[in-house]
Amino acid sequence: MKTWNDKVVVITGASSGIGAATAEMAAARGAKTLIMARSQGKLDELAGRLGGKCETYALDVASTESVQAVFARVRDTHGRVDVLINNAGFGMFERFERTPLDDFERMMNVNYMGVVRCTQAVLPDMLAARSGNVVNVASLAGKIGTAKSSGYSATKHAVLGLTNSLRQELAGTGVTVTAINPGPVDTPFFDTADPSGGYVANVKKLMLTPERVAAAIIRAVERDSAEVDLPGIAGFGAKLFHLFPRTFERVSRRFLNLK
Repeated sequence: MKTWNDKVVVITGASSGIGAATAEMAAARGAKTLIMARSQGKLDELAGRLGGKCETYALDVASTESVQAVFARVRDTHGRVDVLINNAGFGMFERFERTPLDDFERMMNVNYMGVVRCTQAVLPDMLAARSGNVVNVASLAGKIGTAKSSGYSATKHAVLGLTNSLRQELAGTGVTVTAINPGPVDTPFFDTADPSGGYVANVKKLMLTPERVAAAIIRAVERDSAEVDLPGIAGFGAKLFHLFPRTFERVSRRFLNLK
């Protein structure tokens, strides 16, 4: 099992929710925790709560220039990144025909291309060191599409496709690639995805806590896990969907399409 002590850990989308909870757990384990998000103010608030046990970097994963500049600073300061946790992302829930093209493009640029940009920034050094972990926070929406989530689900399907392909490419290099696939999580994500609050009200009792997902990320890195579905029963449902898609959709449509 890997230890976190003195590991250089980068977490994107770290200003709240899953990212913030993961930062707290990594820092508590002795990692050199580098938290990144667009809002410097929110990062500073988190750093204050962590008692200064982290470094803050304002980062926009949708900007190639921002990613290159920030990771160049990290390399100059620390020389390497041991663990990259690609967590930044957002969603917008709406029917396909009512979703502007710009919204599809923005979600793909952040949720998928953000992962590509950040991973490309750290991978050469990981390969040179023959060591490293890349963790991509995807979603069960990357395995099962549902109504009003065509744009968001497509981005997470893309993240999973990238993750699975990259894992095979990097076999034997010492660099591991992990997918974390949570169901709905009680985070500010839904401030944008579900501004009416209707979906959250429908699934509130089923929602995961950020801390539960963060703990799964920590364990996955320690164990070099390939993939983690949360909750487990939902992961089993995803397997049934791929085996019996029409039957699964017919039986589960009412439950899944609560948006």
